[in-house]
Amino acid sequence: MIRLENIVVKFGDFTALRNISVHVREGEFFTFLGPSGCGKTTTLRTLTGFLQPAQGRVLVKGRDVTHVPIEERGIGIVFQSYALFPTMTVYDNIAFGLKVRKLKKAEIDRKVRAMAEKVELTPEQLKKAVAQLSGGQQQRVAIARALVTDPAIICLDEPLSNLDAKLRVQLRQELKQMQREFGITSIYVTHDQEEALTLSDRIAVFNKGVIEQIGTPNEIYNHSATEFVCNFIGDINPLSGPLLDRLRAAAPSLSPKEHGYLRLERIHVNAPETAGAVTVEGVVEAEEYYGLYIKYTVRVGEQRLKVVEKNDGSRLFAPGEAVTLSLRPADLMRYGGEGGGTP
Repeated sequence: MIRLENIVVKFGDFTALRNISVHVREGEFFTFLGPSGCGKTTTLRTLTGFLQPAQGRVLVKGRDVTHVPIEERGIGIVFQSYALFPTMTVYDNIAFGLKVRKLKKAEIDRKVRAMAEKVELTPEQLKKAVAQLSGGQQQRVAIARALVTDPAIICLDEPLSNLDAKLRVQLRQELKQMQREFGITSIYVTHDQEEALTLSDRIAVFNKGVIEQIGTPNEIYNHSATEFVCNFIGDINPLSGPLLDRLRAAAPSLSPKEHGYLRLERIHVNAPETAGAVTVEGVVEAEEYYGLYIKYTVRVGEQRLKVVEKNDGSRLFAPGEAVTLSLRPADLMRYGGEGGGTP
């Protein structure tokens, strides 16, 4: 459906993207994820036509669109700021692209009202100026405007970043549901790891103008290809000192030069004895209560480990309490000096 082939983007002497290659399948929800300044938005702008690459090609449905104007690429765009016309009505904002295409008034009206219904905007809201709407409602308007022209692809650049946390969670669920209903190929840009993991079919993790890994949320989280991805996605425990030595002794295949990491949920507090597990004594230093789960910080020798335990309501461990931690060498995410991983 979409192919980026060896894309290089430069701003003067600065190389913003280095040999970016991505294949997005039809109907897929594909996310560009990474920290600020990593190249994800630059890649999106290259795909949509706002930027011209110094090298490489952009293909949509097998057609080379590298030098095709933005408006001829068949791509809908939802910007981080929504880029709506604040003094125009919601109706006119959604209808804007259709009017540019010079559709008949009756056809425009039919399409606008049908799309508004799909994104849960009422007939009364269509009459209002965009400035009168809440942030969540404005986001729906931006999505409706992008979808009403029936694009083959929709690109969304951090569309939820301006919303409060509760509304962000609600709207990302609605966004995923809409994407499934429309069956439209979607490219989503975000720095939010939770957003990427919950929304995406596949994720490309960017770092300093290159892609570190492309994979499903499960592959990215549980089988991080590089040390950067391992540290960037979710929370992680870097292991060191005597604790790492204990695990090396239990797993002879672990090289002395490799770095070892453990996800928080892979460590268990006062768990029944398990074959192959290494147990260590520690003291609870802090406890964070989240309802569904509890996060503990446990001191083991000179090292602090973060542990997540499912909250079944039966037991809480208080700061100062001695506990036994259970760790399995098989759960180690391992990375050598060249950045290769054996997660």
